[in-house]
Amino acid sequence: MKQTPELDRYQHNMRPGCITLKGFLGSDRRCLTEILIDDDAEVNRLGTTHETIATRMQALRDAGTAGLGEPITIDNKYEVRVDDVRGKLACPFEDTVVQKTFIQVKNTDINETLTYTDLHIHMIKEHGFYEGHGSGFRLPPADLVKILDVPPCAGEDTANHIQTANEAS
Repeated sequence: MKQTPELDRYQHNMRPGCITLKGFLGSDRRCLTEILIDDDAEVNRLGTTHETIATRMQALRDAGTAGLGEPITIDNKYEVRVDDVRGKLACPFEDTVVQKTFIQVKNTDINETLTYTDLHIHMIKEHGFYEGHGSGFRLPPADLVKILDVPPCAGEDTANHIQTANEAS
């Protein structure tokens, strides 16, 4: 896939100071097309899809809102904290504006944690974009699959199987 003028504009939006102070690309010097192709290949290698990853992220986020800003246990395996902060963020792909929400998920089985935002969920689902290498907010697809237990494409959809510790009792 060739880098189009439209992708050039989106990549410009991802630079430091355009939408966020540090931008979305980190130290990655590749063109946006290469970043998207490489992450897409990684997701395919992992046997899943961007939509499946984003659906899992959204399901944990939605379940975590019950904690009202405090950590909540979900599926007896995840500690999830959802924090809404003041303001909104525009997508660098120029297709939406989302609330600033931080979601922290700890998989207690493997003792690993990651933090993501509503903008991450959108960018992964709609654009297959996980941010550039070296970005402080990059979410490597393999980390998401491992920590969030993202199922392979042929597996069942986990979005409908989230339950809080209270519901499990």
